[in-house]
Amino acid sequence: MDLSERIQSIQSKVKGAALRSKRNPSDIHLIAVSKTQPLDCIQKAVSEGLSLFGENRIEEAEDKVKNLPDCQWHLIGHLQSRKVKKALPLFELIHSVDSEKLIEKINQEAQNQGIEKVAVLLQLNISGEESKYGFSEEALGQLLSRLAQWKHVEVKGLMTLAPLSEDPEASRPLFRRLKEILVEANQKEPELKLSILSMGMSQDFEVAIEEGATHVRVGTRLFKGDN
Repeated sequence: MDLSERIQSIQSKVKGAALRSKRNPSDIHLIAVSKTQPLDCIQKAVSEGLSLFGENRIEEAEDKVKNLPDCQWHLIGHLQSRKVKKALPLFELIHSVDSEKLIEKINQEAQNQGIEKVAVLLQLNISGEESKYGFSEEALGQLLSRLAQWKHVEVKGLMTLAPLSEDPEASRPLFRRLKEILVEANQKEPELKLSILSMGMSQDFEVAIEEGATHVRVGTRLFKGDN
């Protein structure tokens, strides 16, 4: 398959998963994970109708955002505190906020830059893997009632990374639990109005959609094939 065919295939699978779960396909946002992809490849994806891209590294993203300012850019990789200053002007949504220290840094830097609100997702480590960043369920529960103290940070929802597996069904319990946590969080702190669930990647995005994902992060199957 060429890029155009791969994009059409992924979009078809997104639509199919949404319909299977009785959801509106337009409510699902496909994030094309463009990390390591050269600018000309991303420009071709734009010409094929894609407009939302996910990057992992600030330095790599800077040139892409500069050359494609009309696209939407999300930061999906781990964000180090020392790189917050550069990150804030680049991204419409930061998916990977994984500590109170980082929330505080983002809030402080947003104030310094005159940014009213920075949209973020809180990353949860539901699987408990030591190699993954993120809040535990317990830590999230303790954090929710205190989010209002950071005036320049707007938490829009939750994100998680499932362990890599050849079986997409292995991710289903984690995705289902993240949706439950979001529902529970809104019941506990309804003023937060959490609505975004960022979960699912190339190997398991259909399962993620079936379990409530609003944003899926697909890179390998879009840019490298294996459909």
